[in-house]
Amino acid sequence: MVMLLVLAVVVVAGVALGAANVLSPVDTSTTTTIQPASTTTTTIAPSNVTLSAVGDTELGNTPQLPANPLDYLTPIKAALAAPIVFGNLEGTITSAASSKCSATSTNCYAFEVPTADAAVYRAAGFTVMNSANNHSHDFGYQGALDTTTALRAAGIAQAGLPGQIGVVREGTTRVAFVGFAPYANTNDLLNFTAAAQLIAQAKRIADVVVVYMHAGAEGSSADHVTRTSEYFVGENRGNPYAFAHAAIDDGADLVIASGPHALRGMEWYRGHLIAYSLGDFANYYDFASSGTLRLSAILHVTLSSSGSFLSAHFTSVVLSPSGQPSVDPTDAAAALVNQLSVADFAASAARVAPDGTVVAPTR
Repeated sequence: MVMLLVLAVVVVAGVALGAANVLSPVDTSTTTTIQPASTTTTTIAPSNVTLSAVGDTELGNTPQLPANPLDYLTPIKAALAAPIVFGNLEGTITSAASSKCSATSTNCYAFEVPTADAAVYRAAGFTVMNSANNHSHDFGYQGALDTTTALRAAGIAQAGLPGQIGVVREGTTRVAFVGFAPYANTNDLLNFTAAAQLIAQAKRIADVVVVYMHAGAEGSSADHVTRTSEYFVGENRGNPYAFAHAAIDDGADLVIASGPHALRGMEWYRGHLIAYSLGDFANYYDFASSGTLRLSAILHVTLSSSGSFLSAHFTSVVLSPSGQPSVDPTDAAAALVNQLSVADFAASAARVAPDGTVVAPTR
């Protein structure tokens, strides 16, 4: 597989700092600042940061696509809303014809949606999307290039390709997103040394650092964090527990994850929140949407301008048979995550209160 090499480039005050002729993340502003009159001096205090995050997201696979993809996301748009909205882009945004799957393959999955869907994601509220996963190169270099181009044109920051850091702003506070997956054509979570260096770089260019990891085995039997290296179809999918802890030790302020296609528990580590899998968020007839695999979540988190945890809220989501997300009034996802969190993390478990508030352990 051809590796897509990307260097991190941050756009500050309209100036791109970095090498030319590389694919780069986009620095988008989530607020509009009105300049004070020239006769006054105004000091703008750093802003707290509120973001929402969801797991694996894709709007079908050409030619199997929803008739109106924006309508497909309408039931969840209000619950998703936040100044910064993050999702894992499970697939490509391209019209490339050459996929990684052979014509005779019966156990290979390659996902692509039209380039117009980038604008659909933006209209639904997404401001950051991750490409560190096993589907970012489903249509080779061209598919990855087309995806980056489409996201940039829609005003969505991208994270996860090699060396890539996505940077957005809330007010005066810059937030860096760094995505990792167990593959050499993404930021590689199997390489802890390189990951530490990239997180350190993110801390130099932003006030708050959010790490995403696409890690762990898959399926309804993969909902527990094992604290060991996990494998799926013969691939080493990493040790999510070790990587998440290392990311925070290296300077991450929040760790979010997906990849198992199932919800996993949440943990507090050194005062920081780790959500080990937010499950599938939207998947038009591409993944299983039954049993516990139909349960998903939206995680809202507010951090200070220096990255300290302030609050979090968990919204339970349920997927229809077509993989369409909607808010679940029964809160089945919250109940499941509470069960998993306590089982896997005991005293360090994060719990979801009946009103959706994420509660830290009492000491």
